[in-house]
Amino acid sequence: MTKFDVKYIQSLAHKKQREEEGLFVVEGVKMVDELLLNFPDRIVRIFATESWINDRKQIVKKYHSIDCIELDALNKISFLQTPNEVLALVSMPSTEITPSISTGVTLVLDQIQDPGNLGTIIRTADWFGVKQIICSNDTSDAFAPKVVQATMGSLMRLNIFYLDLGSFLKTLDDIPIYTAELNGESVYEVEFKQPMILVIGNESRGVSENISRFANKKITIPKVGNAESLNASVAAGIILSQATR
Repeated sequence: MTKFDVKYIQSLAHKKQREEEGLFVVEGVKMVDELLLNFPDRIVRIFATESWINDRKQIVKKYHSIDCIELDALNKISFLQTPNEVLALVSMPSTEITPSISTGVTLVLDQIQDPGNLGTIIRTADWFGVKQIICSNDTSDAFAPKVVQATMGSLMRLNIFYLDLGSFLKTLDDIPIYTAELNGESVYEVEFKQPMILVIGNESRGVSENISRFANKKITIPKVGNAESLNASVAAGIILSQATR
């Protein structure tokens, strides 16, 4: 592997470069194995140790279009503190798909900044059967390495959109919009109706005022103890559990 390869992979840590190249990085045995099983056409190149390649000779041989490069170690190209056995360059999803609010729960994220929170929210949404997430333009990038790692493979199963939320929400007719806020009705007493929009706001400030005004119903998770607030990903999980019952 040349120095150019190392610099190229490292450059994909930056959103601008990912968008220009149409590629993002996936690391780890479990996540790359799932890609090979379910989304092999999205894999552009694999960098892996000899042991990983030997354990998957038949699978790798099946997909001749995938360029598989053997390395002694991945420490020069890995974004992890402890490099794994395999790293894949994966093509970004098509930008031609647009959101369709016709069934189920559509999760809307307003200014979620922490990559770990975003990744966990994506993984949690996948658990509860959410098929699409719409993010504000200032939400953390779903294809950043830390976010991808936190999704544990769920990123590939959901459609993720970045839009001007105000412009999007005002186009919706007869779709109930629920916003998670401190002054809302208890999530345990709300009768959720699908298809629906669920808005989760910024980790510290909550749902912004210009988005809150679109709410048909403001909902909250009743506080029992003394904690000042709930983590955004935890709040998303609790509300999705109720909304998808």
